Amino acid sequence: MTNSTETKVDPGRKVNWDFTFAYLVLRLWLGVRSLFVGIEKFGSYRSVATPLIDPSTGQPDASGVMVNVNIKSYALANYVGIPAALRDKFAHDPLLPKFALVAFDKMLGPAFILTGLMLLVGLGTRLSLLAQALIYISLSVGLVLIDQPDGVAYLGIHIGLVAAALLLAQHNRFTVLKKW
Repeated sequence: MTNSTETKVDPGRKVNWDFTFAYLVLRLWLGVRSLFVGIEKFGSYRSVATPLIDPSTGQPDASGVMVNVNIKSYALANYVGIPAALRDKFAHDPLLPKFALVAFDKMLGPAFILTGLMLLVGLGTRLSLLAQALIYISLSVGLVLIDQPDGVAYLGIHIGLVAAALLLAQHNRFTVLKKW
């Protein structure tokens, strides 16, 4: 008697849909997270002065009072791979060469976007997961160098999720390139 979630595809091979769905959930979560982390690297807030709205009338306040409102926008010119506060800390660490910091800063956002899209589409999911693991490991090393243990633990959770996805990759049924 077979489990109700298993079906035979080839003789001697069972498809366990629970594992397939578990992998799909991990793949989608990691893909969406990576995509939006990368997109957020191109986001920036700017402050705009707008008239204060009188809540009772819905019209601008008669006294002419202005308030600053932060508006978020996305543009290539806004790109910041590593936030300025962290970049300054990294710049003072002797174990991190300046050229490595500059290269990592430039590639971080695009790498997140590329690996996120690859996971969502199902294009080279194993390679994309491996690339994400390497990104999270390199981010962890950087945070260890500047003594940020909370960030390292947070990234460790992501490494665990990537490892779980890699273990479940054999159950990947919805993909463009199954082998990679």
